[in-house]
Amino acid sequence: MTEVSTTTLPRLVSFKEPLPEGETYRPPADRILSGDPEQTAWELFTSADGRFHSGIWESKPGKWRCVFTESEFCHILSGVLVVTGDDGQTATYRAGDAFLSPAGFTGTWDVVETVRKQFAFYE
Repeated sequence: MTEVSTTTLPRLVSFKEPLPEGETYRPPADRILSGDPEQTAWELFTSADGRFHSGIWESKPGKWRCVFTESEFCHILSGVLVVTGDDGQTATYRAGDAFLSPAGFTGTWDVVETVRKQFAFYE
């Protein structure tokens, strides 16, 4: 007789609306350079070890200094974001664009028009 496994498979995680309640916050005050970049994160998945996270993030217009301790993949759903590294490299991202910000990145994020993105990061 064949033994049937009772192991439960992990559930798939949907990024479709409606989203669960999000967490609203701002960057630390000493890092805000302009505007009022109020942000909301909907964390839809966290790995069992707490090192991998994925979800949806939104920010109102504003500019702030960033110091990344994690590597983060971003896919812009709406809005306009200008990222400038301390090395002088600048890139503008709009709906449909995707990029990776590696751990150790330092620079600024400037949300020109409210941005919504899907994210996945590993710490």
